Amino acid sequence: MSILDRIDTPADIKTLTREQLRTLAAEIRAALIDSCSRTGGHIGAGLGVVELTVALHYVLDTPHDQIVWDVGHQGYPHKMLTGRKDRFETLRQEAGISGFLKRDESPYDAFGAGHAATAISAALGIATARDLRGEDFRVAAVVGDGALTSGLAYEGLNNAGASDRDIIVVLNDNEMSIAPNVGAISRYLGSIQRNPIYNRVRGAIGFVVDELPGPLSAIGTIVRRWEESMKSFLTPGVLFEELGFRYFGPIDGHDINVLVDTLQAVQGMRTPRLVHVITQKGKGFPAGDHSEKWHALPPGHDPATGKQRRASTANPTYTAVFGKGLTELGAERKDIVAVTAAMPAGTGTSVFAKSFPSRHFDVGIAEGHAVTFAAGLATRGVRPVCAIYSTFLQRAYDNLIHDVAIQHLPVIFCMDRAGLVGEDGPTHMGLYDIAYLLAVPGMVVTAPKNGTEMIALLRAALDHTKGPFSIRYPRDAAPDAVPPATGIHAAPLGTWEVLRQGGDYAILATGTMVLPALAAAEQVAVDGIECTVVNCRYLKPYDEVTLTAIVAQHKRVLVVEEGTVINGFGAFMSTVIERLDPAVRVAVHGVPDRFIEQAPRQRQLELVGLDAPGIARRIRALHETEAFTG
Repeated sequence: MSILDRIDTPADIKTLTREQLRTLAAEIRAALIDSCSRTGGHIGAGLGVVELTVALHYVLDTPHDQIVWDVGHQGYPHKMLTGRKDRFETLRQEAGISGFLKRDESPYDAFGAGHAATAISAALGIATARDLRGEDFRVAAVVGDGALTSGLAYEGLNNAGASDRDIIVVLNDNEMSIAPNVGAISRYLGSIQRNPIYNRVRGAIGFVVDELPGPLSAIGTIVRRWEESMKSFLTPGVLFEELGFRYFGPIDGHDINVLVDTLQAVQGMRTPRLVHVITQKGKGFPAGDHSEKWHALPPGHDPATGKQRRASTANPTYTAVFGKGLTELGAERKDIVAVTAAMPAGTGTSVFAKSFPSRHFDVGIAEGHAVTFAAGLATRGVRPVCAIYSTFLQRAYDNLIHDVAIQHLPVIFCMDRAGLVGEDGPTHMGLYDIAYLLAVPGMVVTAPKNGTEMIALLRAALDHTKGPFSIRYPRDAAPDAVPPATGIHAAPLGTWEVLRQGGDYAILATGTMVLPALAAAEQVAVDGIECTVVNCRYLKPYDEVTLTAIVAQHKRVLVVEEGTVINGFGAFMSTVIERLDPAVRVAVHGVPDRFIEQAPRQRQLELVGLDAPGIARRIRALHETEAFTG
């Protein structure tokens, strides 16, 4: 029996020797690689923190002591050690364990998150509540160095350092977030790694001073003051000390002995302290390559190489179509720049970056900054295309309104992962952008029915200079073969397409719902129910002429959207149609008002009735009952 097989809870780890801890780490790493080759997942960060996870659970008394993992990408080894190793084959599967930390999944998951840089703030909240309640336990926040490109991390550091509370921050420094880290903080941490002199000097000084006899203690005080004055010269770690943290490191994040000794040394302290560990993202898989490619992998890959066992025969993804189209448009127009927040490959802008490196800006995990930076670019006649996942753009909503919309700046927002996103689960669902963008005055809101129309809308966005323009598209393969952007014309502003005529119902479909709506119309036609299907590619401004004609010709309208039904496009159309003709009945068919759990994207669409059979069922039900109240 392996050591991992004997671990059911972290309490079992405490009985192991240091050598057994090293063996356990190797077994966890092998198990992760093997399991994720079948389920897929965010494997890179987890492989990098195996030894750190073992050490934390060995030293701390979890779940009494609380570990807050930033994002959750680092949490796979933690899950294996906290009673979930036997369910690891269900990772990111329907009804399985989450790919992120989740409070209702395990008492060991102190705080859940799918967006970066929340750990320090959450850990400080937990520590403060502990003190208010008179409790006694340790709180540790584990953050990646990528999180330090986010302003939220600094807000947490600033507040925690000033609080003087008992809190441990573990900085997992692997020089990567998803893509290689960018900006001054990355250079700063790199200089710490390259300059270990200070830690040796400080250790030697501490040993000498602590051994001085009583009469010479005054000399010790002078030496300590000199040491403090030399800190900024010898190491950049002074940043954390000036923020109120006692700094320890950098230390080797793959050396069990050093990790355990350091954590044991700091756990008894009562003030804020920061342990800086150096790790290797993707350690052990595959040898010698730990780049962005290994951040996350789909299921069905070779654990030895990371290559897919079976090549995909699907059309290119919307992400790939966007990256290629943006690059082609970039060759036409020198004023186009691309802005992304640590997701060049995830958003497709990496293709643009290869052709136009001086016009590509990765600002790190800093969505708010990305939006305001783009606003600044737009004031000088540059055309910024701000590519951010729908779920991440939520973090920049104030910047979008305050810095872009109020000033009528022509920033283009391209929102990948809009709608249901599959195995990543609730934290990554792009279900709210329609609702939150429709509420912004002057914002153009669009959703293409296929890849070709996405590029047509991107052309239209570049032609639009009177304010912000947004395009939402899914994490999915485009349903069409997309020609070069040079042959695609702009989709005229505020126009819809009537794709099918029928006298009984009008289906107003948006984006990904257009083709299923057409298929549903064909299915109900067999039952003698005839439907008009409209491609509402512009949600705002909507096509007033076409909508007026639809209302005049139909007394029953069904709005279909891949987004929340609360305050979405259907709610918007209900209000508009009520003004045009109160006698027209409007129903809304979208994602219900609840969080949608992980499952394959197509399964999620099926579960909420947003595939062709589900839309057809809704039409039949409405036709049978005439309960057309929405």
